[in-house]
Formats: sequence, C-alpha cells, structure tokens
Amino acid sequence: MTKRKAFIKSFGCQMNVYDSERMMELLRDSGYEACDNPSDAHLVILNTCHIREKASEKTYSDIGRLHMIKKQKQANHEEYYIAIAGCVAQAHGEEIMRRAPTVDMVFGPQSYHHLPNMIRQLHRGQRKLLNIDFVSDEKFDTLGSHRDKSSMGLSAQLSAFVTIQEGCDKFCNFCVVPYTRGAENSRPVMSILDEIKVLADNNCREVTLLGQNVNAYHGIGAHGKTYNLASLIHEIAQIDNIDRIRFTTSHPRDMDNDLIAAFGNCDSLMPYLHLPIQSGSNNILKQMNRGHHRDLYLDIIERLRQSCPDIAITSDFIVGYPNETNQDFEDTMDIIRQVNYAGAFSFKYSPRPGTPAARVDDHITEDIKNDRLQQLQAVITQQQSAFDNAQIGKKLPVLIEKPARYDGQMVGRSPYLQPVHINGDKSLIGQIISCHIDDVKAHSLFGRMITDEKPSYHQKFQAAG
Repeated sequence: MTKRKAFIKSFGCQMNVYDSERMMELLRDSGYEACDNPSDAHLVILNTCHIREKASEKTYSDIGRLHMIKKQKQANHEEYYIAIAGCVAQAHGEEIMRRAPTVDMVFGPQSYHHLPNMIRQLHRGQRKLLNIDFVSDEKFDTLGSHRDKSSMGLSAQLSAFVTIQEGCDKFCNFCVVPYTRGAENSRPVMSILDEIKVLADNNCREVTLLGQNVNAYHGIGAHGKTYNLASLIHEIAQIDNIDRIRFTTSHPRDMDNDLIAAFGNCDSLMPYLHLPIQSGSNNILKQMNRGHHRDLYLDIIERLRQSCPDIAITSDFIVGYPNETNQDFEDTMDIIRQVNYAGAFSFKYSPRPGTPAARVDDHITEDIKNDRLQQLQAVITQQQSAFDNAQIGKKLPVLIEKPARYDGQMVGRSPYLQPVHINGDKSLIGQIISCHIDDVKAHSLFGRMITDEKPSYHQKFQAAG
C-alpha cells in the first residue's frame, strides 16, 4: 500500500514553523510522510497567520487553488483532504467551514495535538471537523514527546526552536494575538528541559525559546517552584552540548532585572535581543495600549548595555498609526537615533479586523505612511550597516550550519545572528569555530577560520589586535 503523504505550508512567525514541525511528527505517527508539493499530497494543511494583512482573504485564495487540485484528485478517486490551522482558523473557523465547503477540517493553534484523532475521523468518513478550543496545557503535554533524530533535518539538529510560552495578556490595540492564541500560559520547566535534552542528544547546539511574550514566562518546576525566563535559561545552560541560547519575542513590560543580568552572567545566552517598541511617541504608545512609555524602554536599553556592552538590539516599528502626528513620528525617529539598532522590522499600519484600533478612523494617507516608512527604513539600514561593519577586525565564535552558495565555502551564524561565510568543507558543520571577520557584503560577514584558537563563548568578544 502506498504511504499517505502530507504537505504543510506555514505562514507568519517562527512559532507557526515550530507548530508545523510538531504537526508533521504527529502525522508520521498516523502513517503519513512529508512531501514538498500539495499536488503530491493526500493531506494539505495551511498553518495560517492572522498578523498578515488581509490574512483571511489570502487564506480563501489558497483554498481556491487547493480546491482545483482536490477536484482533479476526486475525479481520479484519489484521497485528498484540506485542513486550515493556525490563527486565521482560530479567528474565523466557523466562517471558513461555511464559506469553503471543500475544507475538511479546521483547528486552532491550541488544538493541533488532537490531529491524530481528527485524522482517524477523516479516514472513517467524517467531514467538516472543527476544533478551536483554548487548552494550552493539553498541547504543552504533547510538545517534544515525538522529537527524535528521524524527525529532524540537519538544520534542526544544529539550531532548533522550542515553544515555552503562548498567548498574550497585553491586549495592544492593534494586535490580534490575544484573540487567536489566548491568555498567557507557560509550559512546565521539565517538559522544556526534556525536549531540549532530546535535541542535544541529536547534535543540536543552539536553541531559540519561543513565545508571544516569551519573557512573561513563569513556568512550574520541580517541587512547585516557579521559574522566570532567566532562571529557565540558567537551567538550559547546564545541558551538555547546548552552547547557545536565544529567545523571541519580548515585551518591554516583562524585562525584569534577572533577565537583564542574565545577558552578563550567562555565557550561553547570546548577546542579541529583539525588543519591540512599535513607536517612540508616548502619545501613540498610550493609544496602542502598550502599557509603557519611552523612558522606561530607554532605561531598559541602558541597563542591558551595562550588563552586556556588546549586545545587539533589534526592534519592530509601526508607522502611520491612526492619529500619528509629525511630532509623534519624529519621536520615533529620535528613539531610533538614541538606541542605535542593529536592525529592525518596520511596517505601515494596517487594521486587523476585531482589534480596537480597527474601529478608529484612520486619517493617515498612504502617501504619508510610505514617506515615513522610507525615512525610518533609511536610518535603520544605515545603523544595521554600521553595526555589521563594526565586526570587521573582530574574532567571533561562529556556528557552522551548512554549505554556502559557492563550492569550498561554508556559512554559519555569529552570536548576533549574522550570516558568516568562510572557506571550508562539510566537516565543519556543527562546529563552533573562532573566525576573524575580514569583510561585509549585503549584511553578510566574510572571514577566515582561526585554527589555533578555541572560540570563546563569553559575550565580550575580542577585537583583533
């Protein structure tokens, strides 16, 4: 009998990528193997993201294309199921069922652990399966339990994402996450450590801890002790073979003293932090319901740099938020100049259905939004280039991940997440080597391996002398 095949397409954040990987592991247990083309599959899952502009409309467009494949399959009496997962499924599950009869099942991001049972129901002839419950604890119980070497590719063995927290209690007025991912919920400590130990046993060297508000983590450990993110990081740092730890995405309101100190006293915690502020204007921050002001953010940055002078800071910015004045925008530009970022993601504001901001009249024209975005991105690009060029002449520890584009060249990541290209062969994959940085091109570093020097994992990386 031909083995059933499954195709999963992920949209949006790294947490969706992580969820898709876990779904594929559950599907393997149900007799499926992964494929790279929806036309070759027996089951297609679209793991959707509601952060995308016009996410629902784009989902229906994708469903329409899959429906054409399904019609051809059914004409040949072939099995073909269509499933919609993720945040669009959570927000619009019942409407998807109504508007798209070709869809066989819909389930939210907190429900995919029910996938094996839902698959069995499909195989028994049931259709129109809907599961959009918010039960994070049940989902957390399944995370990591299926991870093994056979389920992970080479890149996943070296660097892996691990969900530790889901949901959000902040209710920023522009954001749909609290409505699609639910309230903040932290995964138990031992469940996380057990998953990371499996990864470490399968050659993983680096983990990135994921959460909608990852630094809001408060998980229960042994004997009922509550761990914050900093204490969890210190526990992970004790696991053999895990040399690098990262986390994303953080909220300024949850940057506590322990976490700031960890950047200076935990060698495994990489000197890189993505800390979104969205706007530098106190007026707009209040309208966004961010729950903090610009001075608090600047104070956090100052304390981080006292703890770890070489830390790279990146952020998110929204321009053209409803009622954003010229002065509000200038306040954002001012904070960008003060912080001096290593990079940032920036976007024009667009309303997300169901959010409070979507009910506010948006009088900012597209021309103004475009102009402000171009101004902001020009400064960010300049700052990122300056940060990249500042690495020339330094010696950095680089985790070699894979062959580069050209023969005889390998590529890895610096502690600051920059791609680093060196001359070498595949025997270097998985090693952390000391590398002298000689050049920068298109936000990629180029250097040479220092063969007689063991790389330092300490944050205060040495300049060449």
